[in-house]
Amino acid sequence: MGARKKSAPRRGSLGFSPRKRASRIVPRVKTWPQVDIGKPILLGFLGYKAGMTHAYIIEDRPGSPIKGQEIFVPTTIVETPPVYVLGIRLYGYDPNRGRYTLGEAWAEPPQELELQRKIKTLGGFSVEIRAIIASQPKLVGGLSKKKPDLLEVQVGGTSDKSKIFEYAASILGKTISVSDVFAPGQIVDVIAVTRGKGFQGPVKRWGVKELPRWHKHRKGSRRVGARSHGRSTWWEIPQAGQTGYHRRTEYNKRILAIGENGYEVTPAGGFLHYGIVKSSYVMLQGSIPGIPKRPIVMRWPVRAPRWYLKMLEEAGGKEKGLIAPPPPKITYVSLMSKQGN
Repeated sequence: MGARKKSAPRRGSLGFSPRKRASRIVPRVKTWPQVDIGKPILLGFLGYKAGMTHAYIIEDRPGSPIKGQEIFVPTTIVETPPVYVLGIRLYGYDPNRGRYTLGEAWAEPPQELELQRKIKTLGGFSVEIRAIIASQPKLVGGLSKKKPDLLEVQVGGTSDKSKIFEYAASILGKTISVSDVFAPGQIVDVIAVTRGKGFQGPVKRWGVKELPRWHKHRKGSRRVGARSHGRSTWWEIPQAGQTGYHRRTEYNKRILAIGENGYEVTPAGGFLHYGIVKSSYVMLQGSIPGIPKRPIVMRWPVRAPRWYLKMLEEAGGKEKGLIAPPPPKITYVSLMSKQGN
């Protein structure tokens, strides 16, 4: 019998360690991009994953060898009812203290709030202004829950802090729709919690290779050899544990369409495990993490690709007040539901 080779490439990425369960189902956004479009705007939005289908579009990316041709793309529908701005919160930053709260104001009970009385001054601080938004699950077709989900979203879009402050004060206690934050043709980062798979062994969790059949009569074929130092095992060794239900970020998903009537993209009988999309929606190109009904956070991109920046520049960009290049032409949208990831 031949011996197994002495070395092999490691399985699984250590960049996602520790692979533990997400602390909450609505993911917290850890990084916000620096955006300058000349006007203040929310840099994120909250929606709910409905399901997957597919569409045919005309490829428009510059430099693509199939530019101008009709291509098949998988798409994901995210239902995005308007969100309610519950409050705003200001953060300051000091090298010695780090980020700290300057003050906050809430819209409940509904009344006129004089924010200048709540927050004395904006001078002399590196200020971040964020809005606390609440979803409206009652407007979502596929959800039965009534409890809203809360998310803290940074307000950006310009370097003028006074404009951002005035905009945050103007939207306090009002509803914001997804079309006020994103535009068709724009790319976004998607942050969500993946599908949970429970406690799994190293073969499924890390993708290690199962040992040959002749080895099964000894200590098992799905086990990993333990390399230890002292009383503990190296943390890099693939071990069994929690699989799935991890907070993950997928970058640069393009928005193909934004609509107000969800029945336009709802297949006959509704999406699998979801139902009918009744309110506004966002059609994203490709797949996204999570299962149907899971909260999805969409954020302005933190590292946009070159082809996108080139398209935005050719379209006029900031000079014409555009926040995204023109979207690709959609020639056909399938009304068949697919089982997503």
